[in-house]
Amino acid sequence: MTSRQDIAIALPGSLTMRAHLYKGGGRTPALCIPGLTRNARDFEDLAPKIAAAGRDVIVVSLRGRADSDYDSDYANYFPTVYSDDVIAALRQLGVAQAVFIGTSLGGIITMLTNERAPALVRAAIINDVGPELEPEGIARIAGYVGGDAAAAASLDEAAARIRAINEVAFPDADDAFWRAFARRTFRRLESGEWTLDYDPGIARALIENGPAPDLWPAFESLKTKPTLLIRGEISDLLTPPIVDRMRAVHPYFDYAEVARVGHAPMLTEPAAWAAIEAFLGRID
Repeated sequence: MTSRQDIAIALPGSLTMRAHLYKGGGRTPALCIPGLTRNARDFEDLAPKIAAAGRDVIVVSLRGRADSDYDSDYANYFPTVYSDDVIAALRQLGVAQAVFIGTSLGGIITMLTNERAPALVRAAIINDVGPELEPEGIARIAGYVGGDAAAAASLDEAAARIRAINEVAFPDADDAFWRAFARRTFRRLESGEWTLDYDPGIARALIENGPAPDLWPAFESLKTKPTLLIRGEISDLLTPPIVDRMRAVHPYFDYAEVARVGHAPMLTEPAAWAAIEAFLGRID
């Protein structure tokens, strides 16, 4: 069984970012970066699978998520700041190069990091996001981030809340899926209640700062790197026309689509994992 080590990374501003390290071997390590309100637990199934194939896997919880410190200045919840954090993390850990695996916001951070520090990025797996975002998807995400801060009385109540928001993206998911989703998105308080496991300031930053800077130059910077784009078939954030425009810039990226899933695939679905396994098999 793959071992996991919990690590702490010092960030600017006296903040600490928490991460998990799965030991797997001597191939180029992988760095997994979660989405906007998510954390390292999103990769608890994927990371051991990657590690078992022979490479270490680092999974971060960005500032303001899970056990990573919250930032007193919510304006720092912004993609370029997260990119700075990732760069600092890899340098502190002595990782000269990594395969970046980014879901949604994590994919944006991957693009920005390759543009700003290209030597750190050996290859990129981008999960259901592009350099252009569909307004309908942005509106849906903005509509729920920080929307219900009240604690849930039980895990089942937390799962019901998450299901109400995300069932559009996972129409075929069963009760066990939603309970697992809730455990990854909420944390249990000493009182036994469950609360969302991220800083509400992230919602304020999203409204005031906007989702990201112009990402087309950052995406174009990836065209010299092996890249795998994964899309949920019914995603409302990454649509087929955006994918077509991405191909015009970076015509040789690998592509996989996960049927009957929206934003964003978990990456352990058979179609996603088959694409990831084949892609990583070509990366030393």
